[in-house]
Amino acid sequence: MTNAEAGTAATVAAQGAHVAPEKASSKKAATRKKGAPKSQKAAKGAKAKAGLKKQAKATKPARAKKASAPRPDSKGEKILALVRRPKGATLAELTKLTGWQKHSIRGFLSGTVGKKMGLTVESTKREDGERVYSIGK
Repeated sequence: MTNAEAGTAATVAAQGAHVAPEKASSKKAATRKKGAPKSQKAAKGAKAKAGLKKQAKATKPARAKKASAPRPDSKGEKILALVRRPKGATLAELTKLTGWQKHSIRGFLSGTVGKKMGLTVESTKREDGERVYSIGK
C-alpha cells in the first residue's frame, strides 16, 4: 500500500542548494605559551635599570670577518693557480679542470675571488675570440 492509496499526502520540503553550513566562531581566547614569563610593569627606578643591564649583556659585538681563501687541493684553489699564471686561463681550461659549468666559474671568479677575497680579476678577449681570465696586480 502506498501513501497515495492510503489517502494521506506526505509533505515534502523543497530542496535547496547544497551549501556548507556556516562555521561557528571560536569562543576560546588566545592562551599564553607554557613556561612563558608573565608580564610585569616595571616600577620607576631600580627595576627599569636592571632591565637595561640585561639588554646590554644580550648584545654581542660583531666579529670582524677575515679574508677567506679556498682550502688546499680544492677546485677553487686549482682555479686560482691557473688564473695566477702570467698568461691567465681560458674559460675552456677552467671548465675542463673543474667540471663546472661556465656560469659557475664566472660566479666564482666574480663573487669569491673578486668580492670576498678582494683580488682584481681581469678579463680579456684574445684574437681568436677566446676569453682569458687573470689576476690583476
